[in-house]
Amino acid sequence: MRTLKFLFLTVMTCSSLLAFAAEKMTAPQLISLAQSHSATLADAIHATFSAKALQEGTAWAGLGHDFFFALQSATPPAIFIDGVAGPQMESVDASGLWYAVAHIEELGTLHSFYYQVSGARFGGDLNLPAFGPDSYPQAGAPPGKLSEKLVHTSKIYDGMKSEYWVYVPAGYDPHVSAALMVFQDGGGYIHRDGNNPALNVIDNLIAQKKIPVMICIFINPGDVTDAPGTPTYHFVQAFAAQWNRTLKDSMRSTEYDTVSDRYVRFLRDEIIPELSAHYNLRKDAYSHAITGLSSGGICSFNSAWQMPDQFSRVISWIGSFAAIQWKEDPAIPDGGQDYPEKILREPARNLRVWLQDGSNDQENDRYGSWPLANIRMANALKLKNYDFHFSFGEGNHNSGHGAAEFPAEMIWLWRDYDPARTSQTYEIEPAEKAKPLFRVSIASRNPR
Repeated sequence: MRTLKFLFLTVMTCSSLLAFAAEKMTAPQLISLAQSHSATLADAIHATFSAKALQEGTAWAGLGHDFFFALQSATPPAIFIDGVAGPQMESVDASGLWYAVAHIEELGTLHSFYYQVSGARFGGDLNLPAFGPDSYPQAGAPPGKLSEKLVHTSKIYDGMKSEYWVYVPAGYDPHVSAALMVFQDGGGYIHRDGNNPALNVIDNLIAQKKIPVMICIFINPGDVTDAPGTPTYHFVQAFAAQWNRTLKDSMRSTEYDTVSDRYVRFLRDEIIPELSAHYNLRKDAYSHAITGLSSGGICSFNSAWQMPDQFSRVISWIGSFAAIQWKEDPAIPDGGQDYPEKILREPARNLRVWLQDGSNDQENDRYGSWPLANIRMANALKLKNYDFHFSFGEGNHNSGHGAAEFPAEMIWLWRDYDPARTSQTYEIEPAEKAKPLFRVSIASRNPR
C-alpha cells in the first residue's frame, strides 16, 4: 500500500513539473531547472521563448544579477557579455538546444550580449537591462492602486478618444496636495513585471522618501477613428496617406511630434482638470513632471518647453527630436529637429531635463538621426547652462536603457524637492558644468 502511495505521489510530482515547464518561466525558475539538471528544462525553454528567438540568438531572461540565455545551434556556441567571454554554454539535449547561466554584476544599467558560432558573430541583443532592487516590489513599500482603464473624449482634438489610467500611491492623503507625473504611451508602464516596471519604482522611492508622494497619469495616444469629418481627422488621415502609416499611429504622431502647445493644452485643460475633480493635486510646475519614450520623449520636452508654468521636470527616453511633423501644418514652422536651435536662440525656460539615447538608435531616411539629434540637444542644453543630464549608451530604439536606470532618473529629477516650496530656479550642476561638451567619433565603419 505504501509503495502504491509512493508511486502515485511520484507520478503526480512529475506531472506537476511537466505542467509547470509547459508555462512561460522566469529567469530564477529556468536557472533552478538548469542547476538541478531537470528533465523538464528543454520543455521550459521552448515554453518561455519563441522558436524565432531561439534560432536568431535573442532569447534571454533576467532578474537582478541573474540571467539565463538559450540558443538553438547545430554547432557549439560561445557567449560574450559586454564584449567579454561569458560562461560556457551547456547542451540541453541532442536537438542542438544550448543554455548559459550568467551573473551580471552592475545593476541599474544596460548591458549587451552576442554569440560566436563557428568563429562568426551571431545573434545577441544590445538591450539587456539589469534592473536593480528598486525596480522590483520591496518589503516595506506598500503598493499603490492603479485605476481601471478610463476614456476621455477630447474637444481640443475634435472627438479624439484617449485611454488612461490613474495611479495613486499608498501614501496619498487627500488632505495633502500631491505632486503629479504624466507618462506618455502610458499603457507600456503599468505592468509591474513588464519591460518598464515604473509602478515598483514609484512605490519604492516614495517609501524611501527619495521622491514625493505623487499621483501619476498613464495616458495612451488617442484614437480619432470615431470622429470622421473633423479637422483633426482630415489632418491625421492625410498624414497617414502621405507617409503610409496607420490612422492610429498618425494620431499619435500628431499629438506627440508636433512642435506646438496643443498637446500640453490638452493635458492642462482636459486631462488634469478631470483628475483634479477626484484627487488633491499640486498646481505648481515645480511639482509637475512629464515623461515618455521616442515620440513620447519629444512630446514630454515639448510640453514643458511650451508651458514651463505647467511642467518643469522632464525625462525623455530615445526622444524623437526629428523632422517627423516638420511642415505638415503650414501654420507650424518648426519640427522636432529644430529644438537644439530653439534652445540656443529662444528665451531660457526653467526646466530640469534627463535625456537618454544610444549610439545604435535610428538613422531614418525620412526624419533624420536620433543619436545625433539627442547629442545636439544635450550640447544645446549644456551651452545654455540648463539643469540637465545626458545618459548615452550603445542601445538602439528600445526602452531597455531608460527603464534600467529609471530609479536613478527619478531620484535625480526630484532631488532636493521641498513640499513647502512652489518654485525653484534650476541651475546646472557644478560637476556637469565642469565637463566638456559631447563629441562624436565614427565607430561603425571600423573593422571588428
